[in-house]
Amino acid sequence: QVQLVESGGGLVQAGDSLRLSCAASGRTFRRYTMGWFRQTPGKEREFVAGISWSGGSTLYADSVKGRFSISRDNAKNPMYLQMNSLKPEDTAVYFCAADLGTMIATKTNQYDYWGQGTQVTVSS
Repeated sequence: QVQLVESGGGLVQAGDSLRLSCAASGRTFRRYTMGWFRQTPGKEREFVAGISWSGGSTLYADSVKGRFSISRDNAKNPMYLQMNSLKPEDTAVYFCAADLGTMIATKTNQYDYWGQGTQVTVSS
């Protein structure tokens, strides 16, 4: 069993930066492909970014490419999402997720474990 806890969300202005963290329990964290998703009321949860178990491969949604950066530190456990040049449309609840697969997945049903989410609000 893996438990994920997100942190780092908050209220910022457009153009600001935030760094989200995802802490995972369990010694097998390094085996998991990890991802960040986001969700706004009335909409489906959407893929934001993913990273392979080694950190050597990453994948981004077109909407965040060039602005967001995903990383992980398997020695210290957390995973990060550095968000720069934030826009009001980035406002959402952000979730981290873990997947035992080896390829970076972009669909929610491909992930095995989820955190509770952290709110990010970007004002204009």
